[in-house]
Amino acid sequence: MGKENQTSVAEFFLLGLSKTPKIRLILSGLFSAVYVITLTGNTLMLLLIWLDSRLHTPMYFFLSQLSCVDICYTSSTIPQMLANLQHPRQTISLIRCAVQMHIFLTLAITECILLAVMAYDRYVAICHPLHYTFLMNKRVCFILTLTSWASGLLFPVLDTSLTWGLPFCGHNQIDHFFCEMPAILKLVCADTKTASSVATMGSIFTLVVPSSFIVMTYIRILRAVFKMKSSHGGRKAFSTCGSHITVVVLFYGSAMFMYMRPTSSHSPEKDKIVSLLYSIFIPMFNPLIYSLRNKDVKGAFIKTLRRCRVS
Repeated sequence: MGKENQTSVAEFFLLGLSKTPKIRLILSGLFSAVYVITLTGNTLMLLLIWLDSRLHTPMYFFLSQLSCVDICYTSSTIPQMLANLQHPRQTISLIRCAVQMHIFLTLAITECILLAVMAYDRYVAICHPLHYTFLMNKRVCFILTLTSWASGLLFPVLDTSLTWGLPFCGHNQIDHFFCEMPAILKLVCADTKTASSVATMGSIFTLVVPSSFIVMTYIRILRAVFKMKSSHGGRKAFSTCGSHITVVVLFYGSAMFMYMRPTSSHSPEKDKIVSLLYSIFIPMFNPLIYSLRNKDVKGAFIKTLRRCRVS
């Protein structure tokens, strides 16, 4: 292949979700509403945890971190999507595209590790309740949170450098609504086996290993619950895990479907639908799932409303 065709792309065109003007208008309104709900729900969760002293526990500290991740997560994709829906041929520079992909991977991996940390917190609370305060002290919580963010920052570095070190030749239309790695690799005019292999290995470390840890953790939690003499105590203990299990199944299931499938089975339409689920809708559902199934959060919300009325 001649040098004139190598790395000749300076910007990309994001094809987005639809070319039909009416559908684009509807989608623009829908995702604007989703973005507002996501920001409002997660910000409200952060405020409730900060304002109510009853929520100053490790479980809610990790939940506040999850809300921070989700706010940043959706902010890395939805504004670009809304801009794309407003303009039929939305362009994005090569550098901006690389930065967006790296930020998205950083936040996705951070959430993967953070969900595993939250599972460990529930394990300690249910299986070792007498030692919970000691095992999950402020220092431990800080280290676990720092590990989650550090993993998110470090793991995507190799993926990003390998992907954007490859040549892009001529074809510069990304059949997606943001710069996601599988869609980018389709535009490369060179052998992508190394980049794909590294991405697969990264998926094993950031998806398979944490999800396996979560499964093993909940097996131990189930054993502890079944051994409890009081059935009410067992239900109460396991009910605190219900919201977390729901989020884990939705997030890990969709992410694994996207990143653990063979490259040959990828299709633009499937990829867009799955990406919508774990990058946009799950961050919106997270605060709803945790608040609807949690009496402490409901109580904090009612208490805050009463304070507002009095003031």
